[in-house]
Amino acid sequence: MLPESVTHQRLVSLDVFRGMTIAFMILVNTPGSWSHIYSPLEHAEWNGYTPTDLVFPFFLVAVGLAMSFSFKKYAAQPARSFYGKVIRRTLFIFFLSWLLHLFPFYNKELSHLRYLGVLQRIALSYFFAALLIRNIASQKTLIYISLGMLLFYWLVLFGFGGPDPFSLTGNIVIRFDRWVMGESHMWHGKGIAFDPEGILSTLPAIVSVLSGYFIGHLIQRFKSLDVVAHLLILGNILLLVGYTMSLAMPINKSLWTSSFVMVTSGLAAVVLGLLTYIIDIKGKKGWIAPFLVFGMNPLFIYILSILWVKIYFIIHIGDQNFYAWFYDSVFRPMVTPTFGSLLFALFHVLGCWLIGYILYRKKIFIKV
Repeated sequence: MLPESVTHQRLVSLDVFRGMTIAFMILVNTPGSWSHIYSPLEHAEWNGYTPTDLVFPFFLVAVGLAMSFSFKKYAAQPARSFYGKVIRRTLFIFFLSWLLHLFPFYNKELSHLRYLGVLQRIALSYFFAALLIRNIASQKTLIYISLGMLLFYWLVLFGFGGPDPFSLTGNIVIRFDRWVMGESHMWHGKGIAFDPEGILSTLPAIVSVLSGYFIGHLIQRFKSLDVVAHLLILGNILLLVGYTMSLAMPINKSLWTSSFVMVTSGLAAVVLGLLTYIIDIKGKKGWIAPFLVFGMNPLFIYILSILWVKIYFIIHIGDQNFYAWFYDSVFRPMVTPTFGSLLFALFHVLGCWLIGYILYRKKIFIKV
């Protein structure tokens, strides 16, 4: 049986899941050199996925999980109070991401400000998921709407794309984003103006948040091993559906395809089922402390990791910025370039953990 303290509260496994996601997010975002990375720590070039491609959808699932618990206390609140909180949180995250992009605020041109990105997608997905949850009383109806959104997105990609609608240059997502935002306000990481956190592809990302919300309700509905069984069954059903869908729409993070939503949500459910069994039922908690630190202040620690790295690029030693100098002078000479790059990333995971640990010990939990 689950302990009484966790049958009516958030399970410890949920915080560990969120903490593991944040820790891995920092790890893959902070290699010593982008030219020396182990393949599992790289994103898939286009179709398919690697462990790294699971980080962002898992975080959105974690957002939905938190909503399934926190929104219960908001249910009785007047609509004005509820919408006020949701809008304030959305705008705060959205504009904070722009400030991070512009930091350190000199030699920056607003004409090249990237409008969308990871934090903006989190904000927008949270906002629209919150609106749906608040206004759709029936969970069954909400599930149908979610499936309808995924079907609609597939039809838009297939119907309005070019001869190769799921390719980098032939998809409707890139054309729509260029038309609305303009190329100068988009990401250019693939050599052209294409935004993997663009406008159209935010639609299925909303479903990623909603999938976390559904999983959270399932967890609260059942107890003991029933929780694990239902999570594993749900996860495998989603995986089966997702891989079947991939026959008509490839699994693709950059486009956030409907099959990608299904597969990543299914994997998240399976991981949560295993964590629930290990941590909350079997009580094996000796290894979870580091992840709890990340899980209790997830968004703050993620933002801190971005700011930390940006400060590196302000400081110069000789003709190198401190980021490159630190890797080349400290980590690269120690071992092979790729292993040194990994050690560099792990160093920053540890640094963020230490700051998070101080907050955790002082019971400071920053709600963004």
